[in-house]
Amino acid sequence: MFSIVLPVAEIYTGVFPASYVLGRQHWLTQVERLTLPKHSRAFACAGTTPDGQALITDSVWIGASDAKNVLVLIAGTHGIEGYAGSAIEIDFLRLLRSQCLTLPPDVAVLVIHALTPWGYAWQRRCDEDGVDLNRNAVDFPKPLPENPDYDALRSALFLEDKTERTQLFKVFEQHHGRVAFEKAISGGQYHDPSGPFYGGAKPAHGRLVVEELIQHYNLAERNLAVIDLHSGLGAYGYGEIICDHAPESPATQMAQLWYGDSVTLPALGTSSSVAKTGLQDYLWHAIMNDHSCYITLEFGTYSTDQLFDVLLRDHQLWAQSDNPQAKEAHSLLMRQHFCPNDTAWQEMVLFRSRQVITQALRGLIV
Repeated sequence: MFSIVLPVAEIYTGVFPASYVLGRQHWLTQVERLTLPKHSRAFACAGTTPDGQALITDSVWIGASDAKNVLVLIAGTHGIEGYAGSAIEIDFLRLLRSQCLTLPPDVAVLVIHALTPWGYAWQRRCDEDGVDLNRNAVDFPKPLPENPDYDALRSALFLEDKTERTQLFKVFEQHHGRVAFEKAISGGQYHDPSGPFYGGAKPAHGRLVVEELIQHYNLAERNLAVIDLHSGLGAYGYGEIICDHAPESPATQMAQLWYGDSVTLPALGTSSSVAKTGLQDYLWHAIMNDHSCYITLEFGTYSTDQLFDVLLRDHQLWAQSDNPQAKEAHSLLMRQHFCPNDTAWQEMVLFRSRQVITQALRGLIV
């Protein structure tokens, strides 16, 4: 059997990093100290950190190489959300190292750190080319999904006058509804690299890493519990379990069995997230058997309207190459939105993540 100890007093918020570089260093230190069988792989990414250091996506396989069941933890799909994702993974590694958590028999863990390292290092959600990795899992170069409502709102998105922009958004929402409004902005678009939620024109770094790891570890031949760690959407401090599998699929049934009634489904309108195109989920869905599922564990911060405001301003500033001071100032707002500097929020994140990880491990051996 396996066990996990979850006393609140032992939650250590010092695992939240101050930067991508420090987060990676702390993550690597925890991996190095593990005495369990392990195998590490690192993937170089184009570009550098603001101070010229290399960008790397790291991964480690922990446990038996032939384990039939695998827990997969993913951090930094959206770059800046790697602050919370790093903390959760480092906390998990600390639990393993201290033996507060022991893995069940025939279960291994694949931990993937900083899937979009450029965005993490530069405090942006996208990569260096403006690509949102979680809209990139489409079939290039075939005709790409269209989002005509994005085109209808495009001129409003880049208005610097927030009052005017908000008024135009309200008019659209009054005519089309809230769900249509959120899909128009965040559902995904494939022709505007400077705009938000851009899915790109080819497979991005993080997608290539995922595809390589799936093949290298023969993950299509195993039972999988994938937890993709995100932040910035939903109720403050709560970790929402979002399932983008088809509502009647075996994978959704598995998610509901493992995680209970807290599972939400965008396809049914029960989630803080609306349905989207090009999610990384779909790469995993395609290889999963009936005893597997993929969930997004989304930790809420502030309102969806505030999320849109901070992201739109980010894209406005990065479309202007001559305003580095404004970019730097705005990066602090980005950091606060996606990883609030609040001990209570950080404690909630770590406690909830431990809870969900434990549910996944139990589910794999049922």
